[in-house]
Amino acid sequence: MSESSLSDRLLARDPRAVARAITLVENESAVGAALIGRIYPHTGRSYLIGVTGSPGAGKSTLVDRMIAELRKTGSRIGVLAVDPTSPYTGGAILGDRVRMQSHAQDADVFIRSMATRGHLGGLARTTAEAATVLDAAGYDIVIIETVGVGQDEVDIVRTADISVVVVVPGAGDEVQALKAGIMEIADIFVVNKADRDGADRTAASVESMLALDHPAPGEWHPPVMRTEATTGKGVPELVEMIARFRTETGAALGARRRARAEWRLREIIARQFMTHVDRNVLAPGEFDRLLDRVAARDVDPYAAGDSVLARALDRGDRSAAAGPHSLDHVGVAVRDGQAMAALFHRLFGLSTGAPERVGDHHLRFVATGGATIELVEPATPDAPVAKFLEKRGQALHHICLRVPDIDAALADLRQRGVRLIDETPRAGAHGSRIAFIHPSSADGLLIELKETN
Repeated sequence: MSESSLSDRLLARDPRAVARAITLVENESAVGAALIGRIYPHTGRSYLIGVTGSPGAGKSTLVDRMIAELRKTGSRIGVLAVDPTSPYTGGAILGDRVRMQSHAQDADVFIRSMATRGHLGGLARTTAEAATVLDAAGYDIVIIETVGVGQDEVDIVRTADISVVVVVPGAGDEVQALKAGIMEIADIFVVNKADRDGADRTAASVESMLALDHPAPGEWHPPVMRTEATTGKGVPELVEMIARFRTETGAALGARRRARAEWRLREIIARQFMTHVDRNVLAPGEFDRLLDRVAARDVDPYAAGDSVLARALDRGDRSAAAGPHSLDHVGVAVRDGQAMAALFHRLFGLSTGAPERVGDHHLRFVATGGATIELVEPATPDAPVAKFLEKRGQALHHICLRVPDIDAALADLRQRGVRLIDETPRAGAHGSRIAFIHPSSADGLLIELKETN
């Protein structure tokens, strides 16, 4: 199925297309991202209800009853039930979906389980994108049920238009009500299993906590509702309260959605930046080596992060604007690379990347915001730089020019009679390909050519 065909079928409310689209965005594929781009102009009409709470609070049964109540109004309902991840398949453990099978034959109800896949916060990482798919498919209300959450797993408030927090008697909620975190995000509190002993005490504890807050005139004050999800008692009143919240806070909905969009955009940029770093900046295995150095206390995590960031930004600037031949780095022969890196950091605040063994040398790159400084330290007594240090001491060793096609550059130089140290490229740092021009053809200057992926 082509992207355009899938999006057309999705907008036409084809449930199979909806399922396929959610799978694509859940897999974080490029096709899924392109699909979101195609359908995004058709979104913004659904109202997102978040239902969250601790494990065993009865969220799934409550959502099942809410679906039945909301369907009485004729609304089309989409449900995203976030489940724990199976340790065997990596997929969702479908406990939530099983509890909602009474709506399986309703064409106007779409229920999808999503695995957390290790993502914290109570949601899957792509829950927001899946909600966008349901929005584009014309579902009037999208209910997002989080996995059983702890005190600080509050991503739902950054995803839904209203957050319903479910608590139960006898689970320590009297104490939880006094804590920051999940109890602070609720627009509506629900004491479920209200037929149990202690329900009144739990509700009173939550109400006592709310009494400490003093909302401004006209601001919403979260109510405390009581429900028995197994029988449906209290659910109509809960749905009515959700409708009231929607009406009374309608003017603030735009600001709330803008704040959600800001959080989501920042998260996507961070994720895409890390993908760029993994694919284009760090050589295979380099992140693990850097992580080992952080764990061994050879470098602090801030310095390690700064060095990767500087390399990523430097590479982006050069590749976009530097032209076909640009200065990549200046190589300096040093006796002790670690000591010299410490000097640059102490004097100028410059960060140095993790050392890398290339041939007979240890290489470290000092990030300057432009071309880097390469510290070249001999790894063996007979390394070429060791002989250089004996003759000249610590000094400029070479300059390196970045070229778009090193094979073509070497062929051109050979044709013009330039003497080369490397007739064919060899492996350099960070997965690059390098070659050196002999100093006799460059008035005594050693010039390196470098091509990166």
